[in-house]
Amino acid sequence: MVGLSIEKTGSTRFIVFIIIILNLSFYSLSINVRSNEHASFPPRGWNSYDSFCWTISEAEFLQSAEIISKRLLPHGYQYVVVDYLWYRKKVEGAFVDSLGYDVIDEWGRMHPDPARWPSSKGGKGFTEVAEKVHRMGLKFGIHVMGGISTQAYNANTLVMDSVKGGAYEESGRQWRAKDIGMKEKACVWMSHGFMSVNTKLGAGKAFLRSLYRQYAEWGVDFIKHDCVFGTDFNLEEITLVSEVLKELDRPVLYSISPGTSVTPALAKEVSQLVNMYRITGDDWDTWKDVVSHFDISRDLSASSMIGAQGLQGKSWPDLDMLPLGWLTDQGTNFGPHRACNLNIEEQKSQMTLWSIAKSPLMFGGDVRKLDDATYNLITNPTLLEINSFSSNNKEFPYITATRVSRNKRKGRPHHPKGNNISTKHAFGLTSCKEPKANTWSLVDKNRGQICWNQYSSQKPEKPFCLYNRKALLATGEEIKHNQLYQGKLHLQTDDKAESCLGASSKQKLTSKDFSRGSLSPCKPDANQMWELHSNGTLENSYSGLCAVLNPVKASEAEASSSGVRSWIATGRRGEVYVAFFNLNPVKTTISAKISDIAKALQYKKNLVGASCKSHELWSGKDFGPTKDSVSIQVESHGPALFVLHCTNA
Repeated sequence: MVGLSIEKTGSTRFIVFIIIILNLSFYSLSINVRSNEHASFPPRGWNSYDSFCWTISEAEFLQSAEIISKRLLPHGYQYVVVDYLWYRKKVEGAFVDSLGYDVIDEWGRMHPDPARWPSSKGGKGFTEVAEKVHRMGLKFGIHVMGGISTQAYNANTLVMDSVKGGAYEESGRQWRAKDIGMKEKACVWMSHGFMSVNTKLGAGKAFLRSLYRQYAEWGVDFIKHDCVFGTDFNLEEITLVSEVLKELDRPVLYSISPGTSVTPALAKEVSQLVNMYRITGDDWDTWKDVVSHFDISRDLSASSMIGAQGLQGKSWPDLDMLPLGWLTDQGTNFGPHRACNLNIEEQKSQMTLWSIAKSPLMFGGDVRKLDDATYNLITNPTLLEINSFSSNNKEFPYITATRVSRNKRKGRPHHPKGNNISTKHAFGLTSCKEPKANTWSLVDKNRGQICWNQYSSQKPEKPFCLYNRKALLATGEEIKHNQLYQGKLHLQTDDKAESCLGASSKQKLTSKDFSRGSLSPCKPDANQMWELHSNGTLENSYSGLCAVLNPVKASEAEASSSGVRSWIATGRRGEVYVAFFNLNPVKTTISAKISDIAKALQYKKNLVGASCKSHELWSGKDFGPTKDSVSIQVESHGPALFVLHCTNA
């Protein structure tokens, strides 16, 4: 799959990205508009995980880049990114997690499939494609997987020393792929494709250094690094890659993924190392996917993560693609063949939230069939202004709402914070640095029983316990496993279960999916191994994240897809932005008091007792002047966006 993105720079050094993800069945364009005062580049590249996402060719990619250059470059967009599996041969038997169909060089590094990328022949990689993209006025990027390929591991290729040249040597010998590959740490959702590299070894560091220096030599300006974040967390590799990119003589934008189970604490561990990081699973065109982004966006904003210090500049939470326009289905090798499943109100809500939360903006449709309505939505000047230049972006909870019933009589008032939905608890992961992770204890040593202790007032209905798997007959594999994971726990939900608990799902999750761990047949891999520390944390050997029980609403889907939400921000010219979101299935009147907005934006003294005029973007209506409140009826699943200009005169 291919991503085209476009950067825009100006007197205040802000940047816009457009990323187009292309293959024969799924095209995706993404726009990122980002304020970035301290770097010459901002955040974000998007990638979609279509099962046949390597079907794009060089000719199709360059054709689409030309469209971007002519139609969107005048708007200031600049990055184009080749996404996902560009190194996989397009032949019968090849699929996302197939083995033996990749193009690698003598050093075990991925190279473009020459059948689809003919300019790569002779070991030239993406050099010629990057040069053509640069001549269009665009910048060029690629999607890569973490670690080393299983194909290189099986071939036991030599490790290159990119500093001295030739094979890497240490302790009087040359080092190979099997010396550095960690087979027990294969990417959980692509276990036949890639595995982690041992970054504690000099040879492991040398491999990754040669890999990313090669990308820079090809002319790459953007790198999307996958299977290293979220439940696939690999801080050691992220840190090393960040260091390598920092050593280059020019900036390369660094993005990491996926974002399943990301928390503010986890974001803080990586934000200074990267330019953008995914905070949800893959985003598709369902209303539940859209709604799932509200809570995590709120949490990261409240933790001051929007525009925090990043690699050679700033870093940005990444909400993933905007699946708008002409699309295809996940896992389909044909198309695009259908329109976006979101209605126009839902599309406007998604675009409004992404903009005011200052996420990179990514369009996920076929650029060749970019209709006027979709084009106008993704290039709306007010939204791009907010996304680029606004500040103090945060969720605003002080709103009231009244549902409008279908018989046109007012319903009863609805207050977003006032529901009393009962909660249950579900298994999850978090940074081991979070206090709530220190809540596990050994209850029964003989049975290997460990249990979760109460952390908050929301008690589980009954104690949640896990049991260490009893050792089986000492086969060769079991002996090797026991040596590798001595002192670790192989956990089951009861002492008679045949399945073991893994931290990360075997399948890529979408934004609406809630990670609850994964039960699968017990096997000796890091994803199923845990260590109980003396401080009460239960750490997973695959990701280094710790197990927790998270409160989940009893009717999670219903509870999360109803109600109202609001965000506020301030503009560079003194204006105030107020966004309302109606998650209810019926039209709802939403209101906010000017005095409450003034309190939330404490430094905006001109709001106290001010008279405000406002313009609402989506209706085109002007309101005011008023000193009291802003209020409007909002369509089901739709947004409202007020631009307030207030004076004390």
